[in-house]
Formats: sequence, C-alpha cells, structure tokens
Amino acid sequence: MHRLTEYRGFAINADLVSTSEDMFDVWFQIEGPMKPPGAAAFGKRIKVHGGPFSRRWAHLVAEVAGRAAVDVILGV
Repeated sequence: MHRLTEYRGFAINADLVSTSEDMFDVWFQIEGPMKPPGAAAFGKRIKVHGGPFSRRWAHLVAEVAGRAAVDVILGV
C-alpha cells in the first residue's frame, strides 16, 4: 500500500507492508527538487520503528517522520 504526500515542495512516499491481519510495518522516502548537502539518506527508504501499526497509524507516523525530515533539511 502506498501513499504520496506533498510538504514544503518535497514528496513524502509512505509504503505499508502487511505483517499480520490489519497490522503494517511502514517505510518513508523523501524526494524533492534538490539533494541537500550532507543528507546521506535522501531518496532512500527509511523504516519507521515501533511498529507494527494499524493502517491509519502507519500512514500518520510515516507522514510525521517525513515532515520532520523535511523540516530538518529546510530549517525553520
């Protein structure tokens, strides 16, 4: 299952993988107009730890993690 969210000019891709009935592990990936210097994981899939999650929580935590990563890249 895949979801794409736009945030501050970047795309946050969330991929859910079923682990059991109605539970999912989730990965997120940031893509954008530029590769920031020093961002080693830019464009790579990153697993969100603490799961498995329900579908709604998986999408939420992936989006929040992605937004936090974009905020770190761009600053305030």
